[in-house]
Amino acid sequence: MTNYSDLYQKTILKWGKTAQYDQAIEECAELIASLQHFSRGKVDDQAVIDELADVTLMIGQLSWMFGQERVTLAVENKIEKLNLLLDE
Repeated sequence: MTNYSDLYQKTILKWGKTAQYDQAIEECAELIASLQHFSRGKVDDQAVIDELADVTLMIGQLSWMFGQERVTLAVENKIEKLNLLLDE
């Protein structure tokens, strides 16, 4: 995975944390809308992929802001829980 730390740091310096939190919310909302439109046949899969790309970048930025190690640990814990649910 590519290291975007410099890019993430520049975004915080330019726009600030609060603006980036708001941007993440906006990108997630756009993904939600895109998935709803896709499920109804109103957009093609490329529209969803484009929104996924935006959300992926924001997730990377948020992970960097909150600490990648902490996020990785939380993901690992969620995966353990998911595996337990799948084994039931």
